Amino acid sequence: MPKSGLYVVSTPIGNLGDMTFRSVEVLTQVDIVACEDTRRTGLLLQHFAIRNHLLSFHEHNKLRRTPEILEMLKNGKRVALVTDAGTPGISDPGFYLIRAAVERGYRVVPVPGASAILTALVVSGLPTDRFAFEGFLPKREGRRLKRLAALKAETRTMVFYESAGRATRLLSAMVELWGDRNVVVGRELTKMHEEVIRGKISEVLAGLEKRRLKGELVVVVAGDEGTD
Repeated sequence: MPKSGLYVVSTPIGNLGDMTFRSVEVLTQVDIVACEDTRRTGLLLQHFAIRNHLLSFHEHNKLRRTPEILEMLKNGKRVALVTDAGTPGISDPGFYLIRAAVERGYRVVPVPGASAILTALVVSGLPTDRFAFEGFLPKREGRRLKRLAALKAETRTMVFYESAGRATRLLSAMVELWGDRNVVVGRELTKMHEEVIRGKISEVLAGLEKRRLKGELVVVVAGDEGTD
């Protein structure tokens, strides 16, 4: 049986076959599972015949839920933290709870698994020895463009999260501010309709402008190669 503590459990980003044996074991044995969407996680647990109690933990209730979960940890409970897909704490409110648990000296245990960042990066064909993860850029246009301008001289491969509805806006700003670099867009990764789109930013942009995409994408862009 797991010892008391907070278990940060990765779950599949699409293909349920990517669930690890250890993740199933931990989710079965902990006292409670904290998750973004109880319905979505409920279906995941049902698929793997896991019966456990679910507690919602998301962006809108994290301030209220965190003290409750910390109290559970104080009382020796075993709490699993999962996100809707992938690894908790990456561009989601799980970071808030993990930081609070660490600050109070509670045991925090990683249970690794799928990650959209690494999934997109390793199939991109772009350098992977050094990379920078930027997550979601600011939604406000001014702040968004300012951040992109600051990244112009970044030499590492860069990884971004973006919603399908804003993908063309992102690529348009990139080609305008950075020039026409190589880019890879991952869509529906690990799912039935998985698609990895490669090319120059202008080429990928032209293709996406003709389509209506849904969901979230991972965008991997080559770093600045500089000039001699």
